[in-house]
Amino acid sequence: MALAHSTNIDIAAALAEAEELYRARNPKSLAQHHAACAAMPGGNTRSAIHVDPFPLTMVRGNGARLWDLDGHEYVDFLSEFTAGIFGHSHPKIRHAIDAALDGGLNFGAHNATEAQFAAAICARFPSIELVRFTNSGTEANLMAVSAARAITGRPKILVFQGGYHGGVFYFRGHGSALNAPFEYLLGRYNDLEAVEALVRPYRAELAAILVEPMQGTTGCIPAERDFLAGLRASADDTGALLIFDEVMTSRLSPGGLQQVHGILPDLTTLGKYVGGGMSFGAFGGRADIMEHFDPRRPDAFQHAGTFNNNVLTMNAGLVGLTEIYTPERARALNAWGDRLRERLNAVVKRSRLAMQFTGLGSMLSVHMTDRPIRSQDDAEQGNAKLRDLFYFDLVGRGIWFAKRGMFALSIALDEQDGDKLVEAVEEFTQTHAPLFANAQSG
Repeated sequence: MALAHSTNIDIAAALAEAEELYRARNPKSLAQHHAACAAMPGGNTRSAIHVDPFPLTMVRGNGARLWDLDGHEYVDFLSEFTAGIFGHSHPKIRHAIDAALDGGLNFGAHNATEAQFAAAICARFPSIELVRFTNSGTEANLMAVSAARAITGRPKILVFQGGYHGGVFYFRGHGSALNAPFEYLLGRYNDLEAVEALVRPYRAELAAILVEPMQGTTGCIPAERDFLAGLRASADDTGALLIFDEVMTSRLSPGGLQQVHGILPDLTTLGKYVGGGMSFGAFGGRADIMEHFDPRRPDAFQHAGTFNNNVLTMNAGLVGLTEIYTPERARALNAWGDRLRERLNAVVKRSRLAMQFTGLGSMLSVHMTDRPIRSQDDAEQGNAKLRDLFYFDLVGRGIWFAKRGMFALSIALDEQDGDKLVEAVEEFTQTHAPLFANAQSG
């Protein structure tokens, strides 16, 4: 017990020192945080970007670089949690937005671009025959789930521990008191046998299965193909609708992970980068399902939204999907991401530390454990204090990523940026190897 106690002191002391350096290095961001607290609870209007002891304030971005209020420069390896795949102020995106601004913003009518954008999405993602737009991935999931309940006439939704489908579908940790008030069955990710046992008593009540083909927020945990295939079979067997939340994972191949696995859901939700960096969401799927939203039908589902077809998103999204993040570019970025993750794991392997990088393609996450990670329970075995120390260490070296350990690559990054990340991780492992050894001993 004494060894464990001294280990905690060692890690705690290192983390306290790192936080103190962070405070000393960022006085303007600290002052900005205090000022923000006067008008927003905790100075925050987006929970995921809060950082203890205080968040940094960014003031400028260009390409793959960010600058904070205190003048520090960072290589942006977060890419707005996958939404910023084009980097900052891509010239073609800028041109598309400028053109939209020149033509006027709020028409209260159809515009010429929305049908082109919709056609491009249908052509790109295998399961989508018809599509509708929203303003966020949260809205897209809310509409998809609500449609499944209305079509099937059933109440229950199968979701998964560690899942994140937006602000009202939060199933990490203990979940959220603000979740949409549906009847949920909470399954274990990548455990088909347990999920089938969970569903069995409620077969006739199951409306939908909502799943990320890779859990992003919980630590870039890929779904095993057999697991997704089992969910597809379960949906067919019970009459429920299978919904793939590809808000993040659609970037991982030209047609998302559904294309990679060759498993088609009934509905797919999109968001993030697909809108060209603007506020965006979409849900689409089989024509017979989506036709319920056809306003020419007397029994059509209502789906409004002032900014669903806003011209900024329509123009930026169309250019981004068809001219910039082409299928060829998607394959190249994700191949580079796989190589980068392999390099990072090679560094960790040489250091013999209990640490690993998980993910697929252009999404990856660090975990302070060497045990296999297939679910939220596995991810929670990692040493959280070492992960926090990793965050402060790399941010101090000019690497920007999420404190929870998530990285997302953009097309603005280059090989030298990848080298800088690998070098930073290698220096971290060399500097803090004794703490890992103590943690394992404790």
